[in-house]
Amino acid sequence: MRASRLVSLLMLLQARGRMTAQELAEALEVSVRTVYRDVDSLSSAGVPVYGEPGHDGGYRLLDGYRTRLTGLTAPEAESLFLTGVPGAAADLGLTAAVTAAQLKLRAALPAELADRAGRVAERFHLDTPPWYREGEATPHLPLIANAVWERLPVRMRYLRWEEPRKVTRTVDPHGLVLKAGQWYLVARAGSAFRTYRVSRILAAEVLTTPFDRAEGFDLAAHWASYLRGFDQRRYRDEAAVRLSPRGLERLPELLEAAVVAAARTTAEAPDSEGWTTVRVPIESTEAALAAFLQLGADAEVLTPAGLRARMIETIVSLGCVYATNGGRLFDRFQKE
Repeated sequence: MRASRLVSLLMLLQARGRMTAQELAEALEVSVRTVYRDVDSLSSAGVPVYGEPGHDGGYRLLDGYRTRLTGLTAPEAESLFLTGVPGAAADLGLTAAVTAAQLKLRAALPAELADRAGRVAERFHLDTPPWYREGEATPHLPLIANAVWERLPVRMRYLRWEEPRKVTRTVDPHGLVLKAGQWYLVARAGSAFRTYRVSRILAAEVLTTPFDRAEGFDLAAHWASYLRGFDQRRYRDEAAVRLSPRGLERLPELLEAAVVAAARTTAEAPDSEGWTTVRVPIESTEAALAAFLQLGADAEVLTPAGLRARMIETIVSLGCVYATNGGRLFDRFQKE
């Protein structure tokens, strides 16, 4: 355990440069006293670790000192070859760079660990896009990625859902997120952070004056917060739906997790026919129409009235297409 911690301390100094004893203690989840002892051990072993006093002091390695990755365990070496997503690297224009980095990493590993890591790459493949969907075209992604890295503002033409559909925005790009095979740009627009789907960027121009990143901005934490509020922003209405036992059973297969969770929470006792009434959130009439039609005759929309009317209209139209007595079927539904 201590040997692993010493390697971690060495890697921290190598990656981050000067660090205080308190910063090292927090990163390693040990006491400051333990950091003092570990630094002494590294120095005794010949590692050039230097302590600098004063307000801007701390521990650092001798300039130019580097260590090889001989401290990796077998599971650590294997996991390194699972961290890269080939499709994402290709989207960003980094295929050659990733390949070169993996070759250099394997060359730095002992033979046994290099063989184990190579077997992982042969036997595990990461494919992030969902089923039955073609990948979205993201021609501006490499340019956006460079702007994120260089801290350069981007003036872009963007296609959004609301009117006016096409808008021009100048944003400070803080990060890129790959979610279910789709790229999203997290950027500061004015004083607020917003999320843009990269495939909906129609044109982009990188400006030349760097911006200052928001102090303390954490991309992973921001994205987690964004996802927590996503359903609240998206679902603007509620529907009461009557479900057959089969419909209730099929709900997790066909509808989104938030809808399924709401159905389970609001489910009433089954009626005399065994059907259950639930209340679930809906995004819009059109989105809900497509969702509930998947349940076929195992679901009956009760409210809102507008959604129920659209369900009836669609079902009647289908009946007219498929039934030979489509006219009589239409008249019966019209009376309702």
